Amino acid sequence: MSHYFTDDAPPKHEIKRINYLFAGQKFVFTTDAGVFSKDHIDPATDILLRTMPKLSGTLLDMGCGYGCIGIVLAKTYSIQLTQADVTQAAVDLTRQNCTDNGVRSVIVKSDCFGNVEGSFDTITINPPIHAGKAVTYRMYEEAPEYLKPDGKLYVVTLKKHGAESTRSKLTEVFGNCETLQKKNGYYVFRCTKQDRQ
Repeated sequence: MSHYFTDDAPPKHEIKRINYLFAGQKFVFTTDAGVFSKDHIDPATDILLRTMPKLSGTLLDMGCGYGCIGIVLAKTYSIQLTQADVTQAAVDLTRQNCTDNGVRSVIVKSDCFGNVEGSFDTITINPPIHAGKAVTYRMYEEAPEYLKPDGKLYVVTLKKHGAESTRSKLTEVFGNCETLQKKNGYYVFRCTKQDRQ
């Protein structure tokens, strides 16, 4: 069975446009069949965005889907944006949504960090839970290599999707993991790249 973290083409298009309001700005996103949360901005994304502090510098939105997290943060804080996803459909939608919302981005088709270049001040991940722990844990394990010194990784997940095991894995990888938010079963974690990594 396929899931949204594969590069399978959807059987048919189901183009939709959804609105999102953040920091007094209106965003409009085009979605389609085969991408995560095609009918609305999912609660995890919303909680992550509203939990994160003001950003500066460079941001990588890993597993970007149709681009919501990166687009909202880049437009709100005027940061340099890179977005990556394994599916061509997600890459194409992200490109369209960046254009429609007036955001510039380097958009990369990439299996986890495979085709990502450079290092970043911030990485965000709303992990593709249904792809399995092998994929999500690979994202966490590879993230420090792509963070600048003192760079931050932000991860949002649900308690029922293994928030405690996620926290343990992130602590194993980074040596630290702060819980920034616990709300309605959603957890937002922040890890900081340390000198030894």
